[in-house]
Amino acid sequence: MTKHIPPFSPEVRERAVRMVREHQGEYGSPWAAMQSIAAKIGCSGETLRNWVRQAERDRGVRAGPAADERERIKALEREVRELRQANEILRKASAYFAQAELDRPFKR
Repeated sequence: MTKHIPPFSPEVRERAVRMVREHQGEYGSPWAAMQSIAAKIGCSGETLRNWVRQAERDRGVRAGPAADERERIKALEREVRELRQANEILRKASAYFAQAELDRPFKR
C-alpha cells in the first residue's frame, strides 16, 4: 500500500491558516476570507476550511481529535482490522485441522 502524499506542504498549510486568522476581519465572513486566500494559494475553499478546522482542533479551540490523535486512531483501526483478519485465518485453520482429525481412521 502506498502512502498518500498531500499536494501541499505543512508549511503552506500553516501559512494559509495563519493568513485566514490574520485577515478574516477584512472580509464579510470567514468563508469569504477562506475562498479568497484559497484562490491565492491554489486550493479549494473547502480544503482550506478543513485545514482551518483541524488547526482549531489542534489548538483546542474546536472540539474533536487533534491531528496526532487522528493518526493514532487510524493506526489502531488498521491494527484491529489486521488482527481480525488473522483471527479469521486461525479460526478457519483450526476448523480445517479439527475436521482432518475427525476424518482420520481411529487407531487402537
